Amino acid sequence: MLPRTRRVRVALDVNGRRHVLQIPPHHTLLDLLRAHLGLLGTKESCGEGVCGACTVLLDGRPINACVMLGASAHGRSVTTVEGLSQDGTLHPLQLAFVECGAIQCGYCTPGMLLSAKALLDVCPAPSDEQIRQSLSGNLCRCTGFVKIIDAVRLAARRLAAGSG
Repeated sequence: MLPRTRRVRVALDVNGRRHVLQIPPHHTLLDLLRAHLGLLGTKESCGEGVCGACTVLLDGRPINACVMLGASAHGRSVTTVEGLSQDGTLHPLQLAFVECGAIQCGYCTPGMLLSAKALLDVCPAPSDEQIRQSLSGNLCRCTGFVKIIDAVRLAARRLAAGSG
């Protein structure tokens, strides 16, 4: 008989909702979100914190969920791409990504959106260089980033005008 795997208790807020879980101590935050909470928008790609596909916001700051242990999120607040829309209405960033054609295969999109949101939360009118810098940890092989930068710029203008 195999020994029972030890578990750790993790209490955290995800997309504004409180969760208390018992998870294996080796599970990453990405494992916690996908396997334990069924939030599949956060993608797994490199598993090394290099590509940004797994980017989520931890207490409002972008982090790579694939390299952070889930237990380290205890007592913290996590926002995933599923938490961007409110009451069935897409976030202005999501709308701008669609309108600007910044979504190709879509694999990097959740991480891009969350990195862009973190930027716009602290810098409502970013320069193109600030946008590029904020997205530097997110890799995209489809778009060449031009449409992504256009989308972030459009969302920033709309948010500033209150027409999100």
